Amino acid sequence: MLKIVSIAALALLATSCASIDNALNAPAQSSAQTMSASYAQKGLITKQSSHSAKNTADKLESLIKDKGLTLFTRVDHQRNAANADLELTPTEVIIFGNPKAGTPLMQCAPSVAIDLPQKMLISQDAQGRVWLTYNSTDYLKERHNIQGCDQVLSKISALLDNLGTAATSK
Repeated sequence: MLKIVSIAALALLATSCASIDNALNAPAQSSAQTMSASYAQKGLITKQSSHSAKNTADKLESLIKDKGLTLFTRVDHQRNAANADLELTPTEVIIFGNPKAGTPLMQCAPSVAIDLPQKMLISQDAQGRVWLTYNSTDYLKERHNIQGCDQVLSKISALLDNLGTAATSK
């Protein structure tokens, strides 16, 4: 199971790295605007952090626990890369959830289980900026044709936004 989670997280990382590269090389917009616009097109929400990658991830983990959510795992891709004699900027995926929120979504659209539990990526780009990224609930709704769960999606969206904002803010 951990191998599957690691492979899925690696795929998310690869997509994120490509998006970051595209955003960094885009002309005429500030980096923060470019990151948000680039990720939004792919169903991702991105927030720039005021903290280091480790502090952002530590803060997020603490917030998840404080909210009574289940913390499934914290995947440290930088450490895994180092173990393979490879270099990677700080990159972690935190996987967490709550069956009281996820189960109703799966009852509406069983395929959404492929995107659950929730994941948040904390990564540092080549310029040293730290980003927190996660799937938007609008993306999940469209991707899985979720119908009849707007209230649940709204609550999840608010929770993810609150967690992301709290983890990245001073």
